[in-house]
Amino acid sequence: MPLIPVSKVIERLPPSHHTMHVALSYMKLNRTRQEKYILAKEMGYTLASYVCSKSVFWNDLSIGDNCFILENQTIQPTVKIGNNVMIWSGNHIGHGTVIHDHTYISSHVVMCGHTVIGQRSFLGVNATIKDFIKIGNDNFVGMDASVVKDTSDGSVVLGAKGEIFEGDSDIAKKTRNKFFGLQ
Repeated sequence: MPLIPVSKVIERLPPSHHTMHVALSYMKLNRTRQEKYILAKEMGYTLASYVCSKSVFWNDLSIGDNCFILENQTIQPTVKIGNNVMIWSGNHIGHGTVIHDHTYISSHVVMCGHTVIGQRSFLGVNATIKDFIKIGNDNFVGMDASVVKDTSDGSVVLGAKGEIFEGDSDIAKKTRNKFFGLQ
């Protein structure tokens, strides 16, 4: 397919005849993908989701639009996945988990049962989230981090001990700036 500028996409591929998928990664802590998702919806497009057939999930899975879910997922009963969520390969999503909009989950993340993941959060490779944990909006959970208590909005969780740095701390600011270009 040819690349078409957004300014020309409606006339070349009208929403009355085409669906769209916004395939962007976690730039600026998922905000860029969120902006393009909103733009596509405003343009009148239906946004397609993809769930790889090489994943295991129950019939009661609830999934929003513009989701991209790769292979080897184990998604247990009563999971709810919001809109515009990207889930990379090989994760375990425990029963009753809720993943809110515009979130990115890297590979081999384990979420125990009844976990709640806030909007625009990023979960790094091999992160582990204890059952009944609530992760706030705009959180960065680093590679190999263990989350054993709730986090507030804008928090950064690093390391196997799951050390949490509140959103206004210097470490949280520097980490968000380094990985996402955000203060």
